Amino acid sequence: MGEGSTDTPQGVGHGGGREASRLSPNHVPVLLKEAIDFLNVRRGGTYIDATVGLGGHSYEIAKRLGAPGHLIGLDKDPAALEKARAVLGVGSSVLGKSDDRMPETYDPRPDWPKITLLQGSFGEIANDQRPRTIDGLLADIGVSSLQLSDAARGFSFQADGPLDMRMDPRSERTAEQVVNHLDERELADVIYEFGEERRSRRIARAICRSRPIRSTAHLADVISAAARPMNQAERRIHPATRTFQALRIFVNRELDDLRALLEAAPRILKPGGRVVVISFHSLEDRIVKDAFREGSIKDKYFRVLTKKPVTASEEEQDQNPRARSAKLRAAERI
Repeated sequence: MGEGSTDTPQGVGHGGGREASRLSPNHVPVLLKEAIDFLNVRRGGTYIDATVGLGGHSYEIAKRLGAPGHLIGLDKDPAALEKARAVLGVGSSVLGKSDDRMPETYDPRPDWPKITLLQGSFGEIANDQRPRTIDGLLADIGVSSLQLSDAARGFSFQADGPLDMRMDPRSERTAEQVVNHLDERELADVIYEFGEERRSRRIARAICRSRPIRSTAHLADVISAAARPMNQAERRIHPATRTFQALRIFVNRELDDLRALLEAAPRILKPGGRVVVISFHSLEDRIVKDAFREGSIKDKYFRVLTKKPVTASEEEQDQNPRARSAKLRAAERI
């Protein structure tokens, strides 16, 4: 995706940091200005950041909402939500937590919206919203820098760690279970469908012969031996990149969540409300493109605002390599 290294160049997303004083400079929200512009935030409105991540996009939405507004931030990852609490500051709480204390406040503002943070998939939570009550919906799809940088989460092969890959630690299915228990054909199908990996059968065969596989480093070594790069184009990314992407998407049911969000959007958005989606690989972008097209032609409930996907400027790509693969699409509820 947008990784400028050999590790996971596809699938990097989620709202990153905003200011050096609030977040690490390594966490930069992708297409921040473009996303906020297309969202067209209305003062006093109700908005959903479906992937709040570290709060970068949410902070910019909140600044524009003001005290009459309501921002609902969603994320599967409780670790991300805890960091977003501090970034978003006044009036934030993470529902479902036993700790009801207010977060630390860095910059108290009298003109700050009500902010509700919820742990869960954006697909299921979006379906809980009442019809025509939302002014805007933003989703920044993929895995965050916070998740990639923690070896214990198992998302990256840059450092050895357990094969977990769960965004929501409450989920039952882990990457280790998938790698060690799916039969060879099922595993090959997962790698091909969600990683668009042409050598999926060869990789699946090598994985099955190397079981049990317990760590990210072991899995990356097995894949690298089975799928050595054949040309210069293949050498640009690590041989394990697409397989790791496939496992992550499958473990977290990411495409199912995206489809659920896009199905809910026409129902929960007010007329004139907007949905903005930032994706990082062709699987996601195709789903968004098709949903917007069908909604504008067949069902007549969307006006597509982006005839072609919006991509990051050369300047942003130079400053933030994760932006290289980002594609933004937007639509307005009619």
